[in-house]
Amino acid sequence: MNIFVTGGAGYIGSATAEALIQAGHSVTVYDSLVTGHRAAVPTGAEFIHASLDDSHALAEALTTTKYDAIMHFAAFIEAGESMKDPGKFFRNNFTNSLQLMETAVQAGVKKIVFSSTAAVYQSSEVPLTEESTLGPTNVYGHTKLMTEQALEWYRSIHGLHFAVLRYFNACGALPGRGEAHQPESHLIPRVLDIALGRAESATIYGTDYPTPDGTCIRDYIHMGDLVSAHILALGALDKRDKMIYNVGSGNGFSVREVIEAARTVTGHPIPIVESPRRPGDSARLVASPQKIMSELGWKPTRTNMQDILSSAWEWHQSNGYE
Repeated sequence: MNIFVTGGAGYIGSATAEALIQAGHSVTVYDSLVTGHRAAVPTGAEFIHASLDDSHALAEALTTTKYDAIMHFAAFIEAGESMKDPGKFFRNNFTNSLQLMETAVQAGVKKIVFSSTAAVYQSSEVPLTEESTLGPTNVYGHTKLMTEQALEWYRSIHGLHFAVLRYFNACGALPGRGEAHQPESHLIPRVLDIALGRAESATIYGTDYPTPDGTCIRDYIHMGDLVSAHILALGALDKRDKMIYNVGSGNGFSVREVIEAARTVTGHPIPIVESPRRPGDSARLVASPQKIMSELGWKPTRTNMQDILSSAWEWHQSNGYE
């Protein structure tokens, strides 16, 4: 197939683009490089340096070449920032996604795999299923939920087949690929930067959550497992017009547990600073991945936190894309 990958210079997008090429597909990466890295675009992919808000560039890209499917990764992802600058997130994550859907329909593209998030859910004491109560606690999650809802309308009105993958906390690294956000907001790369001497301490935002150690609990899913979920979902769109799946390990780790595991992996003390809660953070988000496991045969292969951290640690010591 010929696949159009938005955000294909980013963390999960670039790794999925590479896997698509290795599977024999043709890939075009469309990325503004506002947060992505040109060096992350895999060898063998066509590259278009443009933004989704450039309607002319997007229309030209999707009509000049015939594409079988779109994989849509492009988005701003920092939940805390979304609570300070909501307009930035509504414009980039929702308005641009809407423009992508509209242009796809006009160009005759009939399939899209969308990178969504666990942030569409309310916090829950039990593992979240796809039927769990929706209720984003931050603007970032709300923009993803709005995009999911728009996809349903475009399916029913225009016949656009879609797969929504609700990521939990993407993490870890693959050979030559890892997290390199600027600025970095994710816990694992932040604590590893401390071990490398790039930062002094890790901030824990909130120590009074209703969890065993008072810090937020998240489900950490290795990037390689996210990539395999995308490949399986793409294949399933040949026979199905709508899929929504949680993609997580089913295991929850608190902020303190992640930091302690990082101390073990790196041998560094990793000092911490305790701060008040941040707006928009849920106490606990852990997946029940049973639906994607039973329907697509997917399963997480790297669920041990020290293994995940070890892969990320190797990547960060290599200086990433520098």
